[in-house]
Amino acid sequence: MAQLGYTVTTNDLPQDSGGDYSPLPAGDYQVRIVETSINTTKSGTGQYIKLRLDVTGPSHEGRVLFTNLNIKNDNQKAEEIGRQQLGAVMRAIGLDSIQDTDQLVGGAMTVKVTIRKSEEYGDQNDVKSFKAISGSKPPAPAASGQTEAAASKPPWAK
Repeated sequence: MAQLGYTVTTNDLPQDSGGDYSPLPAGDYQVRIVETSINTTKSGTGQYIKLRLDVTGPSHEGRVLFTNLNIKNDNQKAEEIGRQQLGAVMRAIGLDSIQDTDQLVGGAMTVKVTIRKSEEYGDQNDVKSFKAISGSKPPAPAASGQTEAAASKPPWAK
């Protein structure tokens, strides 16, 4: 049991805003990378970079998209596609190299969004391509505690 030390009533708490979780219409959107993480695949044998993208325009500002980039996968084609996507993201936001996925945070770009039909999970958005926004600047360098030796080889290198 965890005592709060005070009484909470529903009248004191905000109500759910009823946010819109329906897929965005297919099209091009400007986004900013706001969060990254490296995750292990379901099989436990691979890794992917998960990107959280906040839509900044030209419509649907504030909506959120997620996409995964395979960086290590038993399926070589899946890994190749993921690496191509990572390269496209880096070029779109103006980075030649990274040592930490946090270096992607703050990057702005345009993404092409499609709708994937699914009876099991409902319709979902897929991010299909990444391109630069004309005149955009690369994100400021992220502080990293990595040593130079540790940073010399990317985590997905075999």
